[in-house]
Formats: sequence, C-alpha cells, structure tokens
Amino acid sequence: MTDHEAPGSIADRISQEVSAFYEHHPYPPPVDSLERYRQQWNDDRRRADAHLFWPTEPYRDDRTILVAGCGTSQAAKYALRWPRAKVTGIDVSATSIEQTELLKRKHCLDNLEVVQLSVERASELGCKFDYVVCTGVLHHLSDPDKGLRALHDVLEPDGAMHVMVYAPYGRAGVYLLQDYCRRLGIGTSSKEIKDLVASLKALPPDHPLIPLLRNAPDFRTEAALADALLHPQDRAYSVPQLFDFLAAGGFRFGRWLRQAAYLPQCGVLASSPHQPLLTRLPIPEQYAAVELFRGSMVRHSVVAYRNDRPNHESIDFTGDAWLGYVPIRMANTICVQEKLPPGAAAVLINRSHTYTDIYLPINAQQKNLYDAVDGKRSIGEIAPETALRKIARVLFDGLWQYDQVVFDTSR
Repeated sequence: MTDHEAPGSIADRISQEVSAFYEHHPYPPPVDSLERYRQQWNDDRRRADAHLFWPTEPYRDDRTILVAGCGTSQAAKYALRWPRAKVTGIDVSATSIEQTELLKRKHCLDNLEVVQLSVERASELGCKFDYVVCTGVLHHLSDPDKGLRALHDVLEPDGAMHVMVYAPYGRAGVYLLQDYCRRLGIGTSSKEIKDLVASLKALPPDHPLIPLLRNAPDFRTEAALADALLHPQDRAYSVPQLFDFLAAGGFRFGRWLRQAAYLPQCGVLASSPHQPLLTRLPIPEQYAAVELFRGSMVRHSVVAYRNDRPNHESIDFTGDAWLGYVPIRMANTICVQEKLPPGAAAVLINRSHTYTDIYLPINAQQKNLYDAVDGKRSIGEIAPETALRKIARVLFDGLWQYDQVVFDTSR
C-alpha cells in the first residue's frame, strides 16, 4: 500500500489480487466426478438438512439456492444434493466457473446456472433466493461487510443463510506463518510453494501450526497450502466479532451448524466446576467463553436469518410444545455399543464433530426411545406414557444439543 492510495483503490487492488490468486490456485482443487458425493444424499438426509435451517416449515426440496463464491465444485454439489432445486453459483474466478461448467455437463445438472460475478455484485442477478450459502468466502473480501450486506439483499425475507468464516484462535499458527511468508516475500509459484512445504518440515514440534499440518485438509495439496498460508486477504472472527458482523449485515444468529462444541452443557464442560458460572451468562457470552476455553476452533459455521424475520426457530423444552416435535436423525450420527462407560447401553457420536469429548452416553431406556425415532412420529407419539415423558424430555433435549437430531416443528 502506498501513502497516496485511496480506500476505494485499495479495495479494488485487493479484489484484483484475490481474483488473480484463484485463477492460478483454484480452491478447492478441481475434481473429475461427483458420483460418490451424489451417493451420500437421499431423501432422509435432505429432510434433516432442510429442518436444520427451517424447523418450523413443512419439508420442501424445490427451493432457490445461491452458492456465493462457489469455487470449483460447491455449486455443482448443491445441484446434485437438491435435484428439484434451482441452484445458482457465482465466483470471481473464471477457472472456478469453467470447472463447475464441466461438472454441470458431466452430471447433466439442468438445475444449475453459474455466473462469473463477485459476491458484492450479487444483486446483478436480478432475483432473490430462499437459501444462500457462503462458506470460506467473506473473510477473503476486501470489504466483508459489503459482501454480507449484498447477500442480505438477495435473500428472501423468510430465507435462511449458511455462513462460514475463519475463527482466530485455532488459526494462530496460520497467521504466524502468513506473516513469516510476507516478511520473506514468498510468492505463489510452484517452486516457492514447494520450498515452503520443505521448510515447514523444520518447524519446532510445539509450533502452533503443527496440529493443523497433522490434521487439517488445508495442507494436503499445493493449492490448499497456498490458500491457507499465501492468500492475499484473510481475516478471522471471534464469536463476539461474528455476532457484530452478522448484525451489521442485517442478519440475526439462528444456530451453529454443529452446536455441541459451543455449549457448556456438552462434553467436558458439562462436568466442569465452571459449568454453573457459564450457564448464568447470556447465551452469546456462553458461546464466547466456550470458544476461549476450547481454544482451537478454526472456523465458525452458522445458520443466519434476516433480522426482520420473526424468530420462530427456537427449540424449547420448557413447556409442552416439544411433545409435537418430530425428531429426525442427522446423517453423520452413529450409535456405538462397544467399550461403553459404566451404565451406558450405547454412546451416540456425530462424526462431523472434531472434539473427542463430544459424545452422548444413553442408558437402555433412553436407547429404546432413540431406536424409535423414524422421522415420522412426534416425541409425544414415541413416548405416549406419562412416566416416559420426563425421560423423553431429557433425552431429546440432549440429542438436539449434541447434534444427533433436528426437529420438524411444523405441526
């Protein structure tokens, strides 16, 4: 940046650098086929996914979907996932658009349209969408607030949005290496990236980047490594910053896509001496405190709604409305019945969780109720007897908190 650059020219320059970066390093790396992805989706999984975002509405699979910053394959995946939906993908990268077009032709995705367009210019599409997906994009914009407001303007009043942005504490090692690379003037040529890979092998074993090098997919390909360590524009949001970001963009927080890791009622914090102190805090401050306690979150994925939409999505087990909730199992949940803790008949795990303390032991009576979940019957129908309902209340509240089920509350 020069002393004479105006703010507008700085933003334009950064946008051009980001666009050029993705032309040379498309991310995620292009794929030849999505057939395996197609096989992962069925009507039960689609229904669970729909009620994660719209618990109070009857199931629909024909929504209009915008994938903002679709990369090389994300929009095609959504078109495969929702064959009756109308999907639009936008991206600044011509390479990403070309790769998506190849997948569209290969998989005959007549429900997909792709346009080379920045997130900030989404209104130029001339339509609104029921569902907006923007994951791993806003934190790379020169003006993330402008990008989020643009997405607000194309979201239907009763629509839902899936937002993912980077989180700061778990990415401390990334930001150390980003600064290191800037100081050395390391660019994004293949040779420079190969030299960087070789240099990373010499990192001290206690460097904050080591856990990510060992576990994260962002370091397994050349393009992914460039995206993580050499990106020209990258910022992260703590929980309070994320809530402020959403509010400034005209959104309100709905829920975490996977919420158990943020709740003091789940995992190791449930038995911590601090658990009563945590639960006395306002809910957003609970999330902020748990983020600090866990210390290694690398991203935040949220469901958000326009702030002028009434808040009907809350799941509440304090009254009697929960008896009418229809529980639907989430696709990544498994029931383990070996090497169990004392008194447990099974342990329920959502495999999308990254923290090993996020699991839910259930006893034999609770397992009978869990086994009765078929996605059709309400909790009241699963547990018709008064004696069972106290057990059912505790169980289904726990299943929801631990991301084992979502609820259809549209009845």
